[in-house]
Amino acid sequence: MNRIKDKFKNITDTNLLLLITVVVFFAMYIGAILFQGKGFLKPQTFFNILNANASLIILACGLSLVMITGGIDISVGGVTALVSMCCAVYLDYKGGNVFVSMLIALAIGLAFGIVQGFLVAYLDIQPFIVTLAGMFFARGMTTIVNTNPFNVANENFVALKETRITVPGFGSVNKLGNYVPAYIEIGVVVALLTVIILFCVLRWTKLGRSFYAVGGNSQSALMLGINVKRTKFLSHLICGLLAGIGGFVYFLHVGSGSASHASGMEMNAIASSIIGGTMLTGGVGNIIGTFFGVLSLSTIQNIVSSAGLDQAWWTGITIAAMLCLFLVIQSVVMARKQKTEK
Repeated sequence: MNRIKDKFKNITDTNLLLLITVVVFFAMYIGAILFQGKGFLKPQTFFNILNANASLIILACGLSLVMITGGIDISVGGVTALVSMCCAVYLDYKGGNVFVSMLIALAIGLAFGIVQGFLVAYLDIQPFIVTLAGMFFARGMTTIVNTNPFNVANENFVALKETRITVPGFGSVNKLGNYVPAYIEIGVVVALLTVIILFCVLRWTKLGRSFYAVGGNSQSALMLGINVKRTKFLSHLICGLLAGIGGFVYFLHVGSGSASHASGMEMNAIASSIIGGTMLTGGVGNIIGTFFGVLSLSTIQNIVSSAGLDQAWWTGITIAAMLCLFLVIQSVVMARKQKTEK
């Protein structure tokens, strides 16, 4: 018994919050299976959560990097909308090709990452103010590019959008007795690769350790020889790049351009990061936790919808309740940390 207590005491804050997030997700999903019917038992239901939230996973991963360094970026939703509209106009009105549209998405994301990162890191402007301006700029530019929503009819893009990757062994039999294979969209593969790459960066690279050090205590990091300004700049740069990638994945899922796209997506990304165990104070976070944070957020939304509570405010209420719960958990973890240090 004492050994178990010692192991619990030795667990890091990041791993403890990750463990709580994973347990909560599985508890919610099992509860959904038990109380909302067998629909949640089908593997395709889980894959549909991934299909619908692939772009959110990518954006939330970028937010986690910035939040680990003690910053914030609320422009990612606006960047997503701008990427979708620019790519849609280029493909439909300019007769462009899909590869160049990908480069446009990356260029937009990098541009926001470079400018915002420079203003935050080297001019020492508050990240909330900088990225708030970035959000308004991106939303305004989206409307300037095109005001009317429309679906993209480019044949190569439509073919890419409708591409499905079959997941062997996870199909199900429908009511007619026919076997229906399970599938995921291309965006899910991109999202999973993003999670894996960023997990490895944070876990095993000098840059990843610098992110945690700067977020934990920037003065101590500076004394250790870490370039704090460059680290903050890189976190915003990577977040901007991921916003561009996530924007194209979102565009690939919806297949249209609209000024109202990705409305409130930055808040969902922040909420997913917090639920995943990333602290707003910086220094603590895990990309795997962010991944499960997105899944938890989407699962609770599906549960609310399956319960017949289709009104938008019920979803908002449940998300608020989850955020409050995890913020309380984070406060308890911080209190535990301070008690241990004493």
